[in-house]
Amino acid sequence: MMSYLPEGFLLNTKENKYYLSSMENFNRAFFEKAPLEQRAAYCDCEHNLHIDFGFIHGIIPREECALGISEGTTRDIAIIARVNKPVRFVIEEIREYNNKKTAILSRKKLQNDFNENYLPTLSPGDIIDARVTHLENFGVFCDIGCGVNALLPIDNISVSRIPHPSVRFTTGDDIKVIVKAFDDSGRVTLSHKELLGTWEENASFFNVGETVSGIVRSIESYGVFVELTPNLSGLAEYTNDVSEGQHTSVYIKSIIPEKMKFKLIIVDAFDAQYPRKKPHYFLKEGHIDYFRYSPENCIKNIDTTF
Repeated sequence: MMSYLPEGFLLNTKENKYYLSSMENFNRAFFEKAPLEQRAAYCDCEHNLHIDFGFIHGIIPREECALGISEGTTRDIAIIARVNKPVRFVIEEIREYNNKKTAILSRKKLQNDFNENYLPTLSPGDIIDARVTHLENFGVFCDIGCGVNALLPIDNISVSRIPHPSVRFTTGDDIKVIVKAFDDSGRVTLSHKELLGTWEENASFFNVGETVSGIVRSIESYGVFVELTPNLSGLAEYTNDVSEGQHTSVYIKSIIPEKMKFKLIIVDAFDAQYPRKKPHYFLKEGHIDYFRYSPENCIKNIDTTF
């Protein structure tokens, strides 16, 4: 199953380092059809990816760089964007190319194998590894295995609403996700917020009377929403002295589980560039069929059925 993880996960493994340590071991990987990973050195003008192993030069021909390149359903930017990043491949052949010994490689073959042999084993509700590949206003594209991408929509990132995915993630982040759904073409939609805990699990970190840190997420006429954790926000009294995105210190006035409410008082609000915290996952593996965010005695029910 290791070979089906996102690209980059094999790079520093003992097995990968062994196969790439000498020409003899490289030949063994060829005969064993072992998946390998190495950084792409450059992309030539014909959009072939080149890899330098030290003892031999490698080429992934354009048509073998990704699924859909030959059919035109995948743009060549998907090839160019792999330069200086790990790519996963198998060795197709070793032969003379431009008067030097060259390894001809295929990334596409592993992506085909992923789609045919691993993707059908996944079901909505499965928790899997992913690596963030790029961010858009509407969501995050994640490598869920062998460079095959899936979409994590912005609304599925956290319960607390955010203006842009960059608030939570950076390209290259390794995260956990849940398989949410498959469309008619087999493409996967992901979710993430269910792994960040229920209202009660997040509320357990706080007590009435404490002054804690937060981030201003929304300013309304009736109050200011302050995010305490990615899956928990509270409402502070309205003030025009704050701006969305500012960091705050807030006093917890009251906690009302039956209404899922934190009543807050803003002590201070200020601009700051603090390091982004890694997600705290209450679930990291396995499968869930149903997630209820709301407390059992709450009037409002927020849940997810997979």
